[in-house]
Amino acid sequence: MNRPVSQRFPGRRPERGFTLVELSIVLVIIGIILGAVTIGRDVQRGAANQRIATEFVQGWAIAFDAFATGTGRVPGDPAANPVGLVNGALDAPLCGAALRTAMQAAGIEMPAGRAEGSEDLAVYLDANGNPRQLQVCFAARRWSEPGAAPGAYVVRNRNVMELIGLSPALAAMLDNQLDGKVDARFGRLRENTQAAATGTASAPWSAAQPGLDEAQAPTMTGYLRMSR
Repeated sequence: MNRPVSQRFPGRRPERGFTLVELSIVLVIIGIILGAVTIGRDVQRGAANQRIATEFVQGWAIAFDAFATGTGRVPGDPAANPVGLVNGALDAPLCGAALRTAMQAAGIEMPAGRAEGSEDLAVYLDANGNPRQLQVCFAARRWSEPGAAPGAYVVRNRNVMELIGLSPALAAMLDNQLDGKVDARFGRLRENTQAAATGTASAPWSAAQPGLDEAQAPTMTGYLRMSR
């Protein structure tokens, strides 16, 4: 006659699987852990983006103003015959080594940036945690402003900071912080394709497409208008 396992093997407990309650508890714990990891990643990315805004972008805006105050002209503008435009001309960007050299020659402290010799570059994380690079240049670009007639806009030459390599998330964060709302057409920060637009309708940032993963979205260039 077959006897129960407990009688054939004294001291051994019969094997059993997990109950539905136990499985539910495990799944809840896993969900909490994954949620905490996601929240922590978002908080870390938000803090890094905030540093980009305050230390890098605002730092370069301060450096630009310090250059203009100390020299009486904007970066790259000829000292002998200044015209008030970056590099003395429209659509002549001042970037990279030329920008760093101009600042160093005027004794202007630059933001730390990516490293020494790469002060015009910064690294940040997109919404998926992938590293992206942001570059700063200065240039004189065409910029639309309200005209004399209500609802009319005119285009003038203005000095801007070019932010090359903006992800949709970083563009939205900077735009909201600088202008109080996300709009690629109006405000101090605009997408380069919208800076000289004279229409009256708001426009979204081009790469910020609903449903498109940020890793698939192209980076954009923003223009931040300078005060000089």
